[in-house]
Amino acid sequence: MRRMILAVLLALLALGGHAKADNFPSRQITMIVPFSAGGPTDAMARILAERMRTTLGQNILIENVTGAGGSLGVGRVVRSPPDGYTINVGHLGTNVANGAIYNLGYDLVTDLEPVVMLPSNPMVIVSKNAIPAKTLPELLAWLRAKPTPPTAGTAGAGSGSHIAGLYFEKVTGIKLQYVPYRGTAPALTDLVAGQIDIIIDQTSNSISQIRAGTIRAYAVTDDKRVESAQDIPTTDEAGLKGFHMTLWSGLWVPKDTPKDAVAKLNAAAVEAMNDPVVRQKFERLGLEIPRKDQLTPEALGAWQKSEIAKWWPMIKAANVKIE
Repeated sequence: MRRMILAVLLALLALGGHAKADNFPSRQITMIVPFSAGGPTDAMARILAERMRTTLGQNILIENVTGAGGSLGVGRVVRSPPDGYTINVGHLGTNVANGAIYNLGYDLVTDLEPVVMLPSNPMVIVSKNAIPAKTLPELLAWLRAKPTPPTAGTAGAGSGSHIAGLYFEKVTGIKLQYVPYRGTAPALTDLVAGQIDIIIDQTSNSISQIRAGTIRAYAVTDDKRVESAQDIPTTDEAGLKGFHMTLWSGLWVPKDTPKDAVAKLNAAAVEAMNDPVVRQKFERLGLEIPRKDQLTPEALGAWQKSEIAKWWPMIKAANVKIE
């Protein structure tokens, strides 16, 4: 008799779990942005969330959880209930590089479920206006001639701007002095003020200041020019051939999140990225929408693993480690 009662209870619990997943979402969703408000990741997340809430029928709260190159925000998601109501907005820095730099206490692959690839954008090499260089070769010459290492702003160890700096050092042989911030938005503020020399920044973050003439742009790190900034040459055109880096982003949820919830979040994000108004906003920021075949959870998971294989050896060779 006890076994029969137990079996019935287990069956009811199982049905309840399925009903909960089928009704997803039934309340507000929290989207964790691991960088400061006003930065490029935050701007993209807010555009996306605004459109996703229309599809999902629930409000999406943006919460900025900053610190440690974005690892604190990702950790917050890892430790959240696996129910689909807490989403990680991450990118190459937070969901790849941080695993080679920080003692995270969680695994970026096995402790998170991929949802969808988000828009990406190439980096852009920018400097304060006080630097006399007008072209990339002139900038490289100025940096090499500087008696002390030039200062480079980053969003913290492991951020996209930091990885770009390491890549820049490897390609050019120029040693940089990194100045970490809680996001590239405050770093850009200091660049405009002349407090640091350069940033290798996300195009979407720097483009408004470039257009305003408050900082100087030298090249985008891609093999083609950015649609919204056709006057900025590529690194190939500017004389630093092969220096290509695109900062891609994605959505993740805690491991064991019901597949139904993952599928609904994926569908809402894909629908948002297919919306002409949203696409126009992203393109204005210099963001590139992923191809259709890149928009599945499986595609993001495979891409993340391939990026770990690509970038971890370089990061570890640079001996960048924070406990």
